[in-house]
Amino acid sequence: MIGALEIGDDCLVLSQRLAEWVTRAPTLEEDVALANLSLDLLGQARALLSRAGDEDDLAYLRGASGFRNCLLVEQPNTDFAHTIVRHLLYAGFLFELYAAHPEDEVAAKGVKELAYHRDYAALWTSRLGRGTEESHRRATEALAALWPFTDELFEDHQDLRAPWHSWVTGVLEGAALPVPAVAQRTGGRRGQHTAHLTSLLTELQGLHRDHAGATW
Repeated sequence: MIGALEIGDDCLVLSQRLAEWVTRAPTLEEDVALANLSLDLLGQARALLSRAGDEDDLAYLRGASGFRNCLLVEQPNTDFAHTIVRHLLYAGFLFELYAAHPEDEVAAKGVKELAYHRDYAALWTSRLGRGTEESHRRATEALAALWPFTDELFEDHQDLRAPWHSWVTGVLEGAALPVPAVAQRTGGRRGQHTAHLTSLLTELQGLHRDHAGATW
């Protein structure tokens, strides 16, 4: 089953993170690519959150403790390597979740989009891992920082862990990147978030809160 609130929040928060790269990406091509990934996720967020309630109220009027996104997606971009590795880990999970629910309208459409998301992240992970000494170092550091948040993805989806792990480790091996062995962090699904979400919501919700009820 796809949790409308949980996965909707994941998509909304990750969409916002990707949108932070607009006008700031390493190249114009990646600026456009990341914006398109963000828009895909925003569309999925809207469709899922509308199942859980009023999509605008859910997006703009909840505080951090009311969000049920996983901790992984709220982690800051830091650098391009962090953005790519974060997307590799989460897009791999979301693809498996959508593929497991072909009867769901959002999943049926979203799995096609996530297939591209996975390919994009895998290609860049390989480029970074097998690129320069600096790019390899940054990708390794990103993986070490983000891997601890992956366990939470499978709290309600243990059946997806094996196919996700097989795909992700295959990409990492091809990129000459090590799979970390680190303690796991959870809590986002229960509303226990890092400070990063609070700052993200300040930007996401600021206009709506400052001009409540405004129309355009």
